[in-house]
Amino acid sequence: MDRRKFLKTAAGSAAFSAVQSPFVQAQAAWPAPGRTIKVIVPFPPGAANDALGRLLAQRLQEKFGASTVVENRTGGSGLIGTNAVIQAEPDGYTLLASAFNTAVMPMILKGATFDPETDLEVISRTAVAPLVCVMTATRPQKTMSEMLAAAKANPTEWLFAISALGSAGHLATIDFARRTGIKFSLVPYRGTAPALTDIMSGNVQLFIDPAFALLPTARDGTRARALGIASKTRSQLAPDLPTIGEQGLPGFEFNSWYGVWAPKGTPRDITEKVNALMQETLRDPAVVPRLTSQLLEPVTESIAESKKFIAAEIVRARDLLKLVNFQPE
Repeated sequence: MDRRKFLKTAAGSAAFSAVQSPFVQAQAAWPAPGRTIKVIVPFPPGAANDALGRLLAQRLQEKFGASTVVENRTGGSGLIGTNAVIQAEPDGYTLLASAFNTAVMPMILKGATFDPETDLEVISRTAVAPLVCVMTATRPQKTMSEMLAAAKANPTEWLFAISALGSAGHLATIDFARRTGIKFSLVPYRGTAPALTDIMSGNVQLFIDPAFALLPTARDGTRARALGIASKTRSQLAPDLPTIGEQGLPGFEFNSWYGVWAPKGTPRDITEKVNALMQETLRDPAVVPRLTSQLLEPVTESIAESKKFIAAEIVRARDLLKLVNFQPE
């Protein structure tokens, strides 16, 4: 290459670098002054994922001085808000604060055409809500073994409530029936509240759903009775409640979990920053009691650990739904 051509090429490269440098600097400076980070929650205010999304927004402000806004983009059983994040620019200024259903949505909804493992960037799981099995207090049985004996003798007299198709509780119920060999009839509801109302009245007899939704009603045993918790070991949230595993179903572990995602292609340094921030937040002695008071257990994981867990959850969900020939609606 002659000297003049070399200088021309070098000058062009320098000019290109000069043009590119603001972008590079902006990425390195994330979050940039004047930019707002939008945290999209695909469910209404007041839910657990809404509280965790607002916690994320708060800590982004405190840690980085960022301007943040939480947007509850509801509808379509979480699909509208999730699609909004998938379609957003992968620049670190749109995040998704959602839950377990993000991972299984394409198995449940015909309109969910995305792949949760390839169309979103996993940042972190943030918390888990162990599932609890409760029974109506209108029946005389008081323990898991007593209930199972009665259900095996007369399975048609024991109906299982389902708060939502494809929920963690639905999957846990499928597995519970598989493991016990009892042909329970499942009754789907539109949410936990109407299902719990029918548990208390005795219209249905059994229900598996997150601890925060069921334990407040079941603690005194007068309206519903807690039979077991679906965690590996007894939970600090209910230390006197035996695990379902220790009552004859070893390995029965289900929870509703929550997490943070970003659009596919969001720079790794940004997702790592958010992951580190959430791990720091969820170890904070001031934050942990706030979560446990809401019957949530904080989770601190690397991106790789969260991705591995979610991949396993997707496989298990697919296998369980296939077992009952479930078809997306």
